[in-house]
Amino acid sequence: MRPRTSMMSLSAAAAATALLLTACDDGGSGDDGDGGYAIGISQFVTHPSLDESSDGFKAAFDEAGVDVDWDEQNAQGEQATASTIAGTFATDDLDLVHAVATPSAQAAAQSIQDTPVIFSAVTDPEGAGLVDSWEEPGANVTGASDMNPVDKQFDVLQSIAPDAETVGVIYSSGETNSEVQVEQAKEAAEELDLEIQEAAITNSSEVQQGVESFSDVDAIYVPTDNQVVSALESVLQYGQQNSIPVIAAEGDSVEAGAVATEGLDYHQLGRQAGEMALRILEDGEDPASMPVETQENYEVVVNPEAAEAMGVEIPQELMDRADVVVGEDVESKDPSEAGEDG
Repeated sequence: MRPRTSMMSLSAAAAATALLLTACDDGGSGDDGDGGYAIGISQFVTHPSLDESSDGFKAAFDEAGVDVDWDEQNAQGEQATASTIAGTFATDDLDLVHAVATPSAQAAAQSIQDTPVIFSAVTDPEGAGLVDSWEEPGANVTGASDMNPVDKQFDVLQSIAPDAETVGVIYSSGETNSEVQVEQAKEAAEELDLEIQEAAITNSSEVQQGVESFSDVDAIYVPTDNQVVSALESVLQYGQQNSIPVIAAEGDSVEAGAVATEGLDYHQLGRQAGEMALRILEDGEDPASMPVETQENYEVVVNPEAAEAMGVEIPQELMDRADVVVGEDVESKDPSEAGEDG
């Protein structure tokens, strides 16, 4: 018979081993043992709309009371950096990746196959090669699209500039979502007997040169283009100096100094993507069969001070429909805040 002390030591060792094994089997990759998750956020560039989308995504988890260890990365407008971030996330022990904007989502989809990827601020996920279809994504990638009501935005433009004949559209030639919106802008313009004049840029440093290339435009339309919005100040200054109204595709740009929009709430868009992520992590839903979601309700946002600075007046009918009047319902942002390095 072994001494009693030896038996007690063996029992203690066995118990310790059992505890260690239990701790290792914590119920999933990245789970911290207390119901939390490890989630990476890859944001393509810094500007108010994408920032709001990221914040809304995190807010969904906060409101659900779910703990998350966040790894937030920003590519600062560089596709190569977005690819590097995606490659790192692919080998990290993450439960899910949130990709904000089309270039980051494309990089994530190319590098990450075994971890769910939820995107937001992607206009045409099927056209960008992220999903097989809107209804049946088919793999590990799905999310919330920022497909815009471009036709409604051109109605807003015409109500503010009823005598306009030519509309300048500045966009990034390297962004699939922007190309989609330019085509939609052409269709909307044709319905209203407007002519579109395009200015294509490749990065945010070319935005000022892009708007200065316009010839005799009566208004400027800014789509949800990451490179353009990150240098929005150049567009706004051009509009003010030349008395040309700038119409945006989303409310954050109006708060920054554009005249008006009927568009998306990017905080809500991010929250919507976060709720999709929670259904995957908490309820076991499969992203392959989760349809891409869009927003159904849009906000009318107007900025009377910006209108005055650009030599136009917002019609009363549009003021009456406004969900947000910048300077009254929200504090107006300094346009320079929309021009952070991208």
